[in-house]
Amino acid sequence: MKKFFKILLILVLALVLALGGLIGWLSATEYKPASIEALKPLSDTAEEKLPQGAELELLSWNIGYAGLGKDSDFVMDGGEHMRAADRETVQRYLAGISETVRSGDYDLVLLQEVDVNSSRTYSIDETGTLASGDAAFALNYSCGYVPNPNTYFIDPFGKIHSGLLSCSSYAVESSERRSLPCPFSWPLRIVNLKRCLLVSYLPVEGSDAQLVLVNLHLEAYDDGEGKLAQTKQLMDFLAEEYRKGNYVIAGGDFNQVFPGALEAYPNTHPENWIPGVLEESSLPEGFSFVYDLAVPSCRLLNQPYDPADTVNTQHYVIDGLIVSPNVTVKAAETLDLGFENSDHNPVRMVFSLG
Repeated sequence: MKKFFKILLILVLALVLALGGLIGWLSATEYKPASIEALKPLSDTAEEKLPQGAELELLSWNIGYAGLGKDSDFVMDGGEHMRAADRETVQRYLAGISETVRSGDYDLVLLQEVDVNSSRTYSIDETGTLASGDAAFALNYSCGYVPNPNTYFIDPFGKIHSGLLSCSSYAVESSERRSLPCPFSWPLRIVNLKRCLLVSYLPVEGSDAQLVLVNLHLEAYDDGEGKLAQTKQLMDFLAEEYRKGNYVIAGGDFNQVFPGALEAYPNTHPENWIPGVLEESSLPEGFSFVYDLAVPSCRLLNQPYDPADTVNTQHYVIDGLIVSPNVTVKAAETLDLGFENSDHNPVRMVFSLG
């Protein structure tokens, strides 16, 4: 018995030392971005300035890192898996996403959850497939090892490097990463996302004003306070840029339902996930939400997608845009792609400046 307890003690000590070493290493290598960081362009091929008054098209899409298509579920949403089944599945989803983005001939593209070197997507650099025109990328998740939130060291996420990608067919003068408040404290903070805004400044032809284009992906799995703090900082920034005389568009995954969305798609699975709620009162004066209630923009990943299973299939409208009063929206729609290649559907907006 003494020998048994001695071996058990050694095993427990070894486990404690290994866990302590992992936490120490993650703490030492924690991603700690500055409040504002200038970004080097991934590509810089556009020369023409944005035309004032012309009709332009924008696409915003959370691509689910090309790992959360129709065949996928996700452990954080009540599913079982952490990643796509294999590299070929990621490549198939990524090819479908690329085809949708490129076939639309969009002037501006805002993508969220784009992996550049992650275990969950088999180290595929997705920006190499998706970047075009004047493109910028901002990390919002960078961690050398992310455990499974349910089983910890069994079937972990592993290494994650992921973020936001903005592409423009028109010239971008500069782009920057603006950090958002992180609601998590140590040690949870070291393995969580460091949310941000990817802000691109585009000169407008015949004007001293710029189009301030904001790509965003707000907090998902917090207690709600993080979403509120991040939303407030976003709104304050948008109002500040509009006061300068600029045109302002912000788009992405808000992880909050837009007004009227809960009536259109009641949350029948709150045990799995509860989104925040966007209020019209949170908008700066004169600004507007742009979204589409006719088609859901997101699905719950509690199981592979089965629209015929109306009991277990949950939809949301959490993806959309915000525009300043000097941006004229001509049309807006969520494209119904059946969640073939992502757990989100893309949002398309047609607009003009002025």
